[in-house]
Amino acid sequence: MKILGKYPAVRLRRNRKYNWSRRLVAENNLTVNDLILPIFVVEGKNKIEPIKSMPGAYRYSIDKINNVTNKVNKLGIPLVAIFPHTPHKKKNSLGTEALNEDNLVCKAIRRIKRNNPDIGVMADVALDPYTIHGHDGILKKKEILNDETVEILSKQAVLQAEMGCDVIAPSDMMDGRVGVIRKALDKNNFKNVQILSYAAKYASNFYGPFRNAIGSRQRSKINKKSYQMDYKNSSEALREVALDIKEGADFVMIKPGLPYLDVIKSVKENFKIPVFVYQVSGEYSMITNAIKKGIVDSEAVIESLMSFKRSGASAIVTYFALDIAKKISN
Repeated sequence: MKILGKYPAVRLRRNRKYNWSRRLVAENNLTVNDLILPIFVVEGKNKIEPIKSMPGAYRYSIDKINNVTNKVNKLGIPLVAIFPHTPHKKKNSLGTEALNEDNLVCKAIRRIKRNNPDIGVMADVALDPYTIHGHDGILKKKEILNDETVEILSKQAVLQAEMGCDVIAPSDMMDGRVGVIRKALDKNNFKNVQILSYAAKYASNFYGPFRNAIGSRQRSKINKKSYQMDYKNSSEALREVALDIKEGADFVMIKPGLPYLDVIKSVKENFKIPVFVYQVSGEYSMITNAIKKGIVDSEAVIESLMSFKRSGASAIVTYFALDIAKKISN
């Protein structure tokens, strides 16, 4: 067969031909050091509850939390994030349960640090798990009050640090909260406690399964769009990140993940700071259901996580963390 024309000297397919060659030239790789596992906690004893909205995810009572943290420790996952399913009877309009040293988050932190002290523990600072209206702050006359909310958040942050929390994660999107929290932590001699700011948290449609998992479904007609970011905007994210860095954030978070790869890349290119990304519950549930139905291969999970690394993420909060860590270790 006669081949028409001349082929170039450079053939990019040569580097793709063999597995060993592809590994040598890979621009990004995924390791267990990139993973952060969210853990849902619930009241009671001897409970490991499946979450209907998130197939494969569970809520753990405090006495069962070692079941998962022991696996985290064995696999070498560096950090876990605690999220509470607060009973409705303990919620009110001000979210005062957030300041109870025996709330679910505080008990989980103490248990983990006692049994697995080498695991880093992160806890959100926000009021939505504790308010009857499901918002991240104090609601008054159809408005989420910024400064009054920040005052409570700073107390919540100090309490979590007292319990042994390593990383305080303000996820509320109130203005100025990082600076106030940093000052409160320093004043109380928690200078080494880190702050992971949800600097660019979008008012997303992908949070539904998570809100079901922690029981924080909104019960008011006020939309979170009044304080979380507009998904039509990207330059605004850079302003948010710049402010949080100036106020003392040690890392910043972009949330959600897959629909915001451009934001991850832009933040990474503009700021010399570790950028974390949250692969949220809606992303997790869609991928999981697609795999179960045979629509996509299970390797779609790794492909999705690799897209975060390719965009510049330093670490990924993902409900797939245990499964991926097992695959990597094998």
